[in-house]
Amino acid sequence: MSTDRIEKTIVLRAPRERVWRAISDAKQFGSWFGVAFDGPFAQGARLTGRIVPTTVDAEVAKMQEPYAGKAFEWTVEAIEPMQRMSFRWHPYAVEEGVDYSKEPTTLIEFVLTDAAGGILLTITESGFDQIPLARRAKAFKANEGGWEIQTHLIEKYLAKTS
Repeated sequence: MSTDRIEKTIVLRAPRERVWRAISDAKQFGSWFGVAFDGPFAQGARLTGRIVPTTVDAEVAKMQEPYAGKAFEWTVEAIEPMQRMSFRWHPYAVEEGVDYSKEPTTLIEFVLTDAAGGILLTITESGFDQIPLARRAKAFKANEGGWEIQTHLIEKYLAKTS
């Protein structure tokens, strides 16, 4: 088992264009993921925002509620229309009063490929081995579970909005 990389996959039963908009449009992404961003996604852009509960699952929204209003930031690394989007962030950066800005970031990639019955979405987060040891395992565990939840949130979002 890798300690550096998390990978989750799901076949989404929606047209590629619809899946692409759900991951590449900041407003759509934020509604299922649970973040209100301050601007659109653009390659090289550094975005800030705040955590808000997801709009697609009441149970997950309750889990996100304790973090509501927490500052959130990421940098869009690459946008390859209809195929791949990637960004960098500080994983599990939720503790009050902690400055994560000097820590390395992890890389998150959303990759779309054709699959029987829909579009295969592969979400990969890598770079955990560079995170300070004192919080590496906790960040990995939190994000491992978080990405599992997020795969189902995007599926629910697409089912509700298709």
